[in-house]
Amino acid sequence: MEAADSRPKILHEVLGMEFLPSEPGIVRSRLEVTPAVCQRFGFLSGGASLALAETMAGRGSLELCAEGDIPLGVQVSANHMRAVPQGGVVFGEGRILSRTGTLHVWNIDITDEEGRLVSSARVTNCIKKRKMA
Repeated sequence: MEAADSRPKILHEVLGMEFLPSEPGIVRSRLEVTPAVCQRFGFLSGGASLALAETMAGRGSLELCAEGDIPLGVQVSANHMRAVPQGGVVFGEGRILSRTGTLHVWNIDITDEEGRLVSSARVTNCIKKRKMA
């Protein structure tokens, strides 16, 4: 019998975010709208959309970072255009807009199953050297 994984889950695992095949400078994801990501009225929470956007941008930046560097989110803002009910699915697609040695700026669009825009977010990551413990 295998021992249960005692490692704490990280945010994308807790919320059920799934990363899809991507390429440098572009990141894609999928998220089922379960009770874990809904607000009290049964619709996708704006906070969950922001978490999805920031997580996607962080993953995209990490793929572009030099070894020993890590991205840290320093700013995120979004506009929410459409409500998605529990039971739906949303898809994220992010594209890097600006990349310097210390800052990455991403645009993340979240759409529903019909391709309609749900949220559009702008995320800025600061690129730092990883401090070893």
